[in-house]
Amino acid sequence: MKFSHLVIRSMLLLSIVLFGYACAVNPVSGKKEISFMSESQELALGKQSDPSIVASFGLYDDQTLQNFINEKGMEMAKISHRPNLPYEFKILDSPVINAFAVPGGYVYFTRGILAHFNNEAEFAGVLGHEIGHVTARHSAKAYTKQMLGQIGFMGLIIASKEMREFAEPLSQGMQLMFLKNSRDHESESDKLGVEYSTEVGYDAHQMAEFFKTLKRKQEEAGASIPNFQSTHPDPGDRYNKVNAMAEEYQAETGGTFKVNRDKYLRLIDGLVFGEDPRQGYVEDDYFYHPTLKFKFPVPRNWQTANSPQQFQMADSQGKGMMVLLAGQETTTQAAAQAFNEKQQLKVLQQQQVTVNGMRAYRQVAEQVAEQQTQQAASLRILSYFIPYNGLMYGLHGIAKPADYANMERTFLYTMEGFNVLSDPAKINRMPDKIRVVTVDRTTTLSSFLQSKGMPSTKLNELSLVNGMNLTDQVTSGSLIKIIEYDQLNRGGFNTSRSSTTTPPPSTTTNPAPTTTKPADTKSTNTGHLPPPPRTNTNTGTQTPPATNTNTNTGTKKQLPGGIIKKKKNNGN
Repeated sequence: MKFSHLVIRSMLLLSIVLFGYACAVNPVSGKKEISFMSESQELALGKQSDPSIVASFGLYDDQTLQNFINEKGMEMAKISHRPNLPYEFKILDSPVINAFAVPGGYVYFTRGILAHFNNEAEFAGVLGHEIGHVTARHSAKAYTKQMLGQIGFMGLIIASKEMREFAEPLSQGMQLMFLKNSRDHESESDKLGVEYSTEVGYDAHQMAEFFKTLKRKQEEAGASIPNFQSTHPDPGDRYNKVNAMAEEYQAETGGTFKVNRDKYLRLIDGLVFGEDPRQGYVEDDYFYHPTLKFKFPVPRNWQTANSPQQFQMADSQGKGMMVLLAGQETTTQAAAQAFNEKQQLKVLQQQQVTVNGMRAYRQVAEQVAEQQTQQAASLRILSYFIPYNGLMYGLHGIAKPADYANMERTFLYTMEGFNVLSDPAKINRMPDKIRVVTVDRTTTLSSFLQSKGMPSTKLNELSLVNGMNLTDQVTSGSLIKIIEYDQLNRGGFNTSRSSTTTPPPSTTTNPAPTTTKPADTKSTNTGHLPPPPRTNTNTGTQTPPATNTNTNTGTKKQLPGGIIKKKKNNGN
């Protein structure tokens, strides 16, 4: 009985909080719903998020492909439930298979997902799905549900001391409840994708076919998770549901529906496929940057993640990680000072050093968690600041104090290995590219790919890219995607390992450097300590967090992960 009274009190508290908020009419359903985000706030959030997304991934520079996406995007936006939004459609320079939208009409496709579409109808289905997220105000709904959950749950916690011990399991249950709502959003967007793509004349059955490609990709990546724990419906389930919806919409609409396979394939001929080595690549336990012309060793068996803003490395056991950042400071002391101020570090040791002929600055520092004492540092960080070719590079090794002594030797191995890259074979690397070729005889996909010199180790990858099985028949005169592998052009695929090895972690620390007073030089620095890198296994379509307020507009001098300069995309 006492618990019931507490719940009633909490619901009354919740109703009082909600009283001041207006209901909004959902543009898709036509129903009134409580919303904590107005349309003007949606527009502002999208405008704020877009520069951060562009800065994180970079824009893919292909004006013909960009014009195609603009044309199809605006055509579909006009028949959507919110035709008056200022839509923008952009191609991100990422190999990850993904598409997503943020509030206000910003829709993004990676070049990775474009490489895996096999006709215009597949693209149109996913385009409609993403526009559906915008028109149905899913981001606003997610924000509102999060606020409602926080208010309702906090009401229980405030009202009842007895409930506090159950806070953690209740929070987990609430997250699962909101995951269900998120899956509902995805299902609604699937429905809108079918509706919108059908209305502009495309065969929505092809959208279902693309879900088969996604499912295969997930299975190959080992990314399958139980459906009840996924924020996206299982691609296999979506295949059946989307096919059924396509049948229904086509029966109501009548007429014939476009697929446009050959037209789309010719459009993506020459598209960069996979990682672009010009933005940096790992090979034989080294990271090479052909454009910025530097290299350094990567510890063997460490996971890596490359982006235009930074390069990350992490020990598979989670004991340590390293990150490479770049800045514009003119002196090493200025770079160290700015980094320390931004990260609120306590400097333990500093000294001038030389790294392969380059004057550098080395320091050891600690970062203390806000809720801990000065005696309980949460992180210990070894940093090298190295000026090279007009940029200031910061290599940072991060570990808990208890693990630092064993990780230090590995950190030093990488940092003191930073050097000039002058080997033409490493500098002149080119990215792999999609090539579209005509089948000269009816045969199996496997047989045709091998006749084109495709490596046996790449046949499964190529079957996935084509949305087919290796045993499927390909007919004479049809178009098929192959990959122009740069490694194949350079003499084949070498599966042997380099003799370069990472020394085992030391059980003793190196002699401590002399301690100096930190410099007072004032400067600004955009460096930050990132979370450990993750292998991206998401092959669905989702909205990334819109919390980064980076105001980069896409025209920039590139940092470690990317090309020095990105052209601003004017196709939007």
